[in-house]
Amino acid sequence: MALKRHSLIPERLRRRAERQYLIARAVNRRRALKPVVDRTARIGKGAILAFVTLRNERERLPYFLDYYRRLGIDHFLFVNNDSDDGSGAYLRDQPDVSLWWTRASYKKSRFGMDWINWLLLRYGTGHWCLTVDPDEFLTYPHCDSRPLQALTSWLDGSGRTSFPAMLLDMYPQGDIEDTPYEEGGDPFAIASWFDPANYTISKNSYYGNLWIQGGPRTREFFRADPLAGPALNKIPLVKWHWRYAYVSSTHMLLPRQVNLVYDEDGGEQASGCLLHAKFLSTFARKSEEELDRRQHYADSQEYQAYHAGLRKGTNLWCSESREFRDWRQLEDLGLISRGNWA
Repeated sequence: MALKRHSLIPERLRRRAERQYLIARAVNRRRALKPVVDRTARIGKGAILAFVTLRNERERLPYFLDYYRRLGIDHFLFVNNDSDDGSGAYLRDQPDVSLWWTRASYKKSRFGMDWINWLLLRYGTGHWCLTVDPDEFLTYPHCDSRPLQALTSWLDGSGRTSFPAMLLDMYPQGDIEDTPYEEGGDPFAIASWFDPANYTISKNSYYGNLWIQGGPRTREFFRADPLAGPALNKIPLVKWHWRYAYVSSTHMLLPRQVNLVYDEDGGEQASGCLLHAKFLSTFARKSEEELDRRQHYADSQEYQAYHAGLRKGTNLWCSESREFRDWRQLEDLGLISRGNWA
């Protein structure tokens, strides 16, 4: 009987209740975050902000910060989930970084999204906010000549409050372990290849977001069950409002209309890609650590698949792989779109 009554509740009201629950949960989980250095008073009106959760990513941080500073991020808000590799000390000394630390469970915080939702609520409201992992690098039409401020200004003028980006897994030609990644280096000088096709797309009718799967992780690690492969759809760039909340990573948000980043009438809306630098020489060590911690989705099923694949070799390159050149190449392949942003 309870299930029957629940099914009669309009979806709109169910989504509203879920959104309110997620916001309340984020407010409650804020107690787990201990400020290390808080420079948020320096955030100016119109600043573009980046929100990041990390654990043991010291080697990636110099290039990550440099990349996004050049792109136009004005301030970074990091949650350090009990790193022991010097990540916290490095970030503490960066003048455009505010840093929080927590030892709390990544899994029990909805894989860090409770922490991020709180920081977005507290500091992101009214700002364009980019939520990414340390191995994700946003690329979009004209990114080589137009900074993020140009993109967000155009989005504002177009009445859009969010910008999508498909996660594009990058990998080297040859075994991942063959070329050691050195701190501060450009990861895409090593992992410069990607799958130009091999993707499936569907629509989530309840949340309204697109669901994308495929690429090298699906064909190599989830070949027997492609639907168990990781989701590649992301909505990382949002003009934040205190009523918003991420539901599942950055795959989808509430309210529902923030997820409607596509055109169903035959046209195209502007979109980008997140170049994903997961597959470097550090991958085996990181996978083993995360498998031991069991802090990821579905009892770390994804990392179990990686671990099994690593025993058989880690060469993701195939005859159909393409070497990355620039955003124009991605547009030609239909992986990003300018839409009506000339």
